[in-house]
Amino acid sequence: MLFASVLSCAASLAQVSYDVIPLPRSVRPAASGEAFSLVQGATVTYASGNDQMASNARLLAEYLKLDAGLELTPKADVKRSAKKNAPLGAAVTLRLVDPNAKTTKKNVPAFFSDSPEAYRLTVGAEGVTIEGTTEEAVFRGIQTLRKAIGTQGGEAVSLPFVTIEDEPRFTYRGVHFDTARHYFPVDFIKQFLDVMALHGCNQFHWHLTEDQGWRFEVKSMPELAKKGSVRKTTVLGCNAGIYDGQPYGGYYTQQECREIVAYAAKLFINVIPEIDLPGHMLGALHVFPELGCQNADGTEHGPYEVWPHWGVSHDVLCAGNPKTLDFLKRVYDELCDVFPSKLIHIGGDECPRNRWKQCPRCQAKMKELGLTREAELQTYINKEMDRYLSAKGRTLIGWDETLEGGLSENAIVMSWRGMKGGIEAARQHHRVIMTPTDWCYIDYYQLKNDRAQPQGIGGYVPVSKVYSLEPVPEELSDEEAQYILGPQVNLWTEYVGYPEHAMYMLLPRLDAISEVQWMPKEQKDLEAFKARLPRMLELYRKLGYKYCYKQE
Repeated sequence: MLFASVLSCAASLAQVSYDVIPLPRSVRPAASGEAFSLVQGATVTYASGNDQMASNARLLAEYLKLDAGLELTPKADVKRSAKKNAPLGAAVTLRLVDPNAKTTKKNVPAFFSDSPEAYRLTVGAEGVTIEGTTEEAVFRGIQTLRKAIGTQGGEAVSLPFVTIEDEPRFTYRGVHFDTARHYFPVDFIKQFLDVMALHGCNQFHWHLTEDQGWRFEVKSMPELAKKGSVRKTTVLGCNAGIYDGQPYGGYYTQQECREIVAYAAKLFINVIPEIDLPGHMLGALHVFPELGCQNADGTEHGPYEVWPHWGVSHDVLCAGNPKTLDFLKRVYDELCDVFPSKLIHIGGDECPRNRWKQCPRCQAKMKELGLTREAELQTYINKEMDRYLSAKGRTLIGWDETLEGGLSENAIVMSWRGMKGGIEAARQHHRVIMTPTDWCYIDYYQLKNDRAQPQGIGGYVPVSKVYSLEPVPEELSDEEAQYILGPQVNLWTEYVGYPEHAMYMLLPRLDAISEVQWMPKEQKDLEAFKARLPRMLELYRKLGYKYCYKQE
């Protein structure tokens, strides 16, 4: 029995639109105006013996059932027709192609050449085919099909004949989420990853530690997470001096972290963990006060408390204490064991040096190393961690402050204080991730003068501002521009305390950054983007995702 048919007129069926977000690079509708009817019970086929393609098929079926109420049946090894390169009875075929093949069909130019994420989605008389040279590429095509169908369910969906060829502009397409200021449940982290996958994002930058809480379990130091994750109370409002009087805590066990990594891998998302150092460390200093600095008279500066308010503490790890690097390497030993990512973030931002100026140990270390400025102590720690991670086959990422004292050429710089740090890093042949605050900090307000919107940290970054970002500055030469890996948006959570609020801050600004990350800059068009956005908002409503949007 065939589960599909071709329609020349599909007025009775739900219609779809290939004007999705991010918009594919090439969408060529067929001149015939014909359409393929995808009906309930249709088959999604894939080659047997490929677990990732089997996962892709299951995910496609789950997406369409959830979004549109359309039930498809994943199936491997369906008998193929002797004349046609499509399984008998298949409505959707997921297929890998030979990357070295000059063509995939007669008289069709090669498309699968460079990017491992390039895919082709075709709809014709034989059904829907999504093909690429990798399983990841096929997954990207699945997301496009999903968004094209949207919430248009029923007994059948009419898919106009089309050829879509697509690939991303940037290899790094990141989203940062701070779970240190506020803890978010594992199930929500998975939902966050689902939303990233829907938008073609592939790097989840997971911020795990702060002055306000340590959220990563270190088994060799169990008290670190048990005690370092809990603050006695939390400030209300913008550091108004009024506190809620309630203990606040929560951390992620290593098993939970592995579970999240595995879940992300199914969505072809890499999880980049961040343990911020040497500042933002009160969560650790509360448990291990001996890692803090000494007073000028040689007495220990502590005790320390997990911070109940927002901002940057002057209490940081002691750069002159040999126990500091030992502690960091023990933490990162376990971090690298849990997270397979080749990219590891060490933070390195906003580290006050007041304590180092007074600390006899830090001053002695400066004398030992022949340093003249306290800032060079941070360079010393950064370089030690750079060598340590390189020996493990990992690559260090640091906020742009890490550039100030010099890093190995292999290290990656994340430019947040505007574009300047990224420009300088690229000129020094460092790879760069662009995440400047004025475009990419989505804890900033989305709306102007709207008292109904939830609390934000300040600033104003509407959807249009995010969309206007060009991650490759004109000042860079063509050679230097190659060092820009891609852009990332950052969601910090001082004033974002629960899942619905986090999703509200994320959407639809994630739609805007996804087009920046994915599309050629010449193809971007803000007004066209706004015209496509309502279909995404409809999908969010169907999925129960909170979002914030008013036409600008």
